[in-house]
Order: sequence, then structure tokens, then C-alpha cells
Amino acid sequence: MDACGLIVEYNPFHNGHAYHINQAKQESGADCIIAVMSGSFLQRGEPAIMDKFHRAKAALSAGIDIVVELPYVYAVQSSDLFAKGSVMTLFELGVNSICFGSESGTITPFIHAYESYHSNSETYKARLKMALQEGKSFPDASKLAYDSIGLVQNDMDLSMPNNILGFSYVRTILENELPIQPITIKRKNSEYHDTEINGSIASATSIRKQLFEHHMNISELEFTMPPSTVQELVAYERKASTLHHWERYFPLLHYRVMTMTPEELSLIQGVDEGLEHRIKRTAKDATSFNNWVERIKTKRYTWTRIQRIFVHLLTNTKKDTIYTLTSSFSVPYIRLLGLTTTGKAYLNRRKKELNVPLYPKITRNPHPMLEVEERATNAYYSILPPANRYALIEQELKGPIIL
Repeated sequence: MDACGLIVEYNPFHNGHAYHINQAKQESGADCIIAVMSGSFLQRGEPAIMDKFHRAKAALSAGIDIVVELPYVYAVQSSDLFAKGSVMTLFELGVNSICFGSESGTITPFIHAYESYHSNSETYKARLKMALQEGKSFPDASKLAYDSIGLVQNDMDLSMPNNILGFSYVRTILENELPIQPITIKRKNSEYHDTEINGSIASATSIRKQLFEHHMNISELEFTMPPSTVQELVAYERKASTLHHWERYFPLLHYRVMTMTPEELSLIQGVDEGLEHRIKRTAKDATSFNNWVERIKTKRYTWTRIQRIFVHLLTNTKKDTIYTLTSSFSVPYIRLLGLTTTGKAYLNRRKKELNVPLYPKITRNPHPMLEVEERATNAYYSILPPANRYALIEQELKGPIIL
């Protein structure tokens, strides 16, 4: 059986994701579609709208065959580490191809971009360092560095969010000489950061905005999502008593910062260049999560960077922990969240060839990376009433979702 890998967050799963799955099947010809999915917290430093198991079930109902979890230490990171954890997880599962959405829509420019980067990496690194020293944010500095080697132009614009992630996937594959074919499809209709809904294919950002800022009911947005997603959103909101967003975590986050010293803050992943003092100073007058981020944010310290820092503050994740756990070549385990009968057949054929353990459920911390995962899970559910929290955490100790 051939397998195609997708790197996803499904926050929530929508019609554009269903299109991606169908295109991946057509382009790859794979028998099995495997999704590596961020868990409780996401790449841009946000809590997932509903937990990993309800998102996994929605994905399985819509065409995914296997859902595995991207470990927290890779999930809440910039594109390079996010790509490394995702691609290496799929490599360990034996995928033949990885299909991702991009603004480009064709794979050749990504291959050429990597060749150009590989040939001019020293120029890129020097320009990146210079731009950072000038006070530019990492995204702006990276854009300037790519531009210096001709990579922010035409059909390979590395200032676009999906192109950036796609380039990181291709770079991880080629740098490590992995036997994986990269495939890309053009994003349809909505862009990654679009905040307005203009049709049945809408961005996850716009769906969340309608739910949280405009207080729309889930049923009013069902034209943007498969029925399975609507069903799981309703079920999760009933079980948890809420859907997750940053404002719910503001009191906990504020308490954490107000009771930490600047020295303790400086050890947290992402807190560099004296940013701990700015975080402490702005905490005194912050009235909400968004208000706090606005007070901290500058051209250098982007909204996304601050959100990631706040996630690491909630989970007490330190720099030395991230460095230690992500410095090895590959991932240390695979966490199985859900599968279909097709996925089960694929794993039965592959399990003897796996080089890392496959965990169908969590036992007591068999790896240090799972200790971090446990903290992230506890932080994620911490805003729920105790009875709701215990019922949902119990799923962590059970086997995967099976459809």
C-alpha cells in the first residue's frame, strides 16, 4: 500500500481541507492518506478550537485514514522546526509522498528555490543576521534574506505563508535525502489569513472569527464545513462547555507572569533579547489577552511570536527543553490518535518496519517528550470545569478513535 502524508491542524476541518484530501488522493495515487496533526496548541501559538480527538474524528469521517499527533515541541514553533517534526513523523510512517497546499500550486519552483538556497545559503544567513540586528522581525528579516538570493518573486514568493511552510517541507525532504515525493496543490478561493467568509470554501481563521468575534452559532456556518466537523464541534462544546480561544486563558496566563521573576521568564522558549522585562511591564495594565499582545507587539516582536511565547509560558516549556528534545535526527515515537479500517490495514503491514515505537495510547511518560505533551494537555483543559476536564482527559489513556 502506498501512503500520502498531509501536515495539518484542522482548526477546524473545513471544505478547503476536504478539497485538499481529494486532490492529494488524485495527485499521489495513494491507497492511504495519513495526517500528522498538531495537538492541543498550534503552530501560530493558539489553542485548538476543540481537542485533538474530536478534530481527528472529523478528519477520519471526511477521508483521512490515519491521524497521528505532531509532538508539542515541534507543533508550537517556527516553520523550520514545525516542518522537521511533521516530515520526519511521516517519514517514519513510510509515506511515499507529502502533499501540501501553497500559493504557488506547482512543485518545480519549490525544487528550484531549494537549489538556489542550497547554493547561496551563506549569503542568506548573512543577510538574515544583518536584518535581525537591524531590528527587523524574523518574518521580515527572512523575506529580505530570501530576496537577496532571488526567492521573493514570481511564482515562488517566499513572503506568502503557505509557500514558506511548503518550502520548509521541501527543504527538510531534500536536505535529509528522504525517499518522499513532495506534491503541492494551489489553495482554492480563500487565503490562509483571510478573515471574511465569501463562499463555501473559507479559511479556518475566518470561521473562528465568526464564532468568537461575531458570536455566530455553529449551525450558521455549516455551509463552510463537512457535516462531520459540525457534529464534532457541537459535541465538543456540549462536553467541554466551551470552545477554546485565547481570552479564556488570560487569567491563568496573567497569574503566571505576575508570579514569575524576570529571570524565570527569560528561561521560557522564545523569550529573548530582554523581552521578559517588556512582558512583565505590560502585564500590570493588561485588560485582556488581545490588549496585552497589542501592548507587547512591535515590528520586531510579531503577534505570532508573542502567542507562541504565551503558550510556552502556560506549559512552562523552557529553551533548554526544546533544544534537547528536538536536536536528534528524527522523532522518538509516533502517537496514534485515530484510524479507519484502511489505516489499520496499512499499519498492520508497516508495523514491523517502524524504527520508532507507535503509541496507541499513553502510558506513564515513556519518553521525556511525552512529559511536555502531558503538561500541554493539562494546560489546554485547565479552563474547563473539573467534571468536564476529567471526562475529556480520560481519552488520553484510551486507545485511538476508530472508524
